[in-house]
Amino acid sequence: MTQQPHPLSLTLKILFSICLTLFTSLPLTLGQQPKVNALVAPIKKDFSTSLYTIALNPTKQFLIDLAGSIVWSPCPPNYGLVQCTAPICNEALTFRYPDCLPIINGPKSPGFCRCISSTKSPVTEACFAGDETLIHIFVASTDGKNPTSLASADYVNICAPQSALAGLPPHTIGVAGFGRTTLVSLPARLAWDLSFYNQFALCLPSTRKAPGVAFFGAKPYRLLPSYLPDISNFLCYTTLLKSPNNSDAGYYLDVKDIAVNGMSVPLPTHELKFDSTARGGFKLSAIIPYTAMRSNIYEPFIEAYKVATKGIRRVPRVKPFELCFDTRALGSTMVGYSVPPIDIMLNDGKNWTIFGANSLKDVRTNTACLAFVNGGRKEIPAITLGGFQMEDSFLHFDVPNSTLGFIPTLRGLQTTCSNFNFTSGV
Repeated sequence: MTQQPHPLSLTLKILFSICLTLFTSLPLTLGQQPKVNALVAPIKKDFSTSLYTIALNPTKQFLIDLAGSIVWSPCPPNYGLVQCTAPICNEALTFRYPDCLPIINGPKSPGFCRCISSTKSPVTEACFAGDETLIHIFVASTDGKNPTSLASADYVNICAPQSALAGLPPHTIGVAGFGRTTLVSLPARLAWDLSFYNQFALCLPSTRKAPGVAFFGAKPYRLLPSYLPDISNFLCYTTLLKSPNNSDAGYYLDVKDIAVNGMSVPLPTHELKFDSTARGGFKLSAIIPYTAMRSNIYEPFIEAYKVATKGIRRVPRVKPFELCFDTRALGSTMVGYSVPPIDIMLNDGKNWTIFGANSLKDVRTNTACLAFVNGGRKEIPAITLGGFQMEDSFLHFDVPNSTLGFIPTLRGLQTTCSNFNFTSGV
């Protein structure tokens, strides 16, 4: 049998890797709007689709798209139009998908040129175009510990046909793009509208019992238990890369290698960089459920994991996974099943370490599978980190400075993404 990590060494590894009731029940107050420094919103996981949604208020549940450049949803009646010369129109047009038809903005009335933008569903990849508009909402402000009051804000929205909602989780009215933009993504627009710095934090839940949390704006970011300090104190920071493809608003990590149980995997590491056609790289995604790798990366990776777990009893595979284990043969730790860790090794010397809670997925009784999949030989990013691998991780995006603060697992701090106190602090 393969020797399992000693509990003490595992605890030290966890600490090292960390270093390197929703709105409908909130008695929030409305009044003259003071200066708003931060907003907070709950995140839910839809277990039927493995997608994550954010509730901007009780009636506005949006799918989270980390690579999306803008918000889109069907528009209300009598919505206002945006002029085609407006900065928010110009920026939206720069993120047009190459496989979607180009847009020619035209007059709505004499002397007015309306803004029409195109985008696509991240789920079905169907393209569509619609008017650009501003939609008014009230979002919960926060002191970092609780929601405090309701803040008034606008977001930029592309008017989508009802057919664009196909494949989204039930009760979802559209998609919220969290991508790297200056004016039109959801975080960028909220920051601009409320005059705070363009930064946000995402904490995806792993359970349906309680929501995860999204913060927009300033720290602190506090989770229960109450004795924990501001979570941002534990963040490790690394550089975020931008795709050479200007229409890609996604976030990429600067990865040099992958290790399993401390042993480097023999990979074609040049594919972790962008090539001359903007293919390659290591992308973050809340749309795909499990990390997808190009075939020539997945194959040596899965072989390395088989070697590292050769002493653990296997069971027949459960699609889409290749490698499955009898959970009765696995130990348990504070960070999930006691299995070899997977290190995403960054070029700045830091590691994003994936432990059992984010590497093995329970698929049926006594069976858990390695939750990484073969993305095929034509996968555009070489590796796309999926939502399951980011659950109960804390991710802080500083968009202007292109940096990511990350805690690979909050379980090492004895908390989770579902431990924000959504009870009103007022």
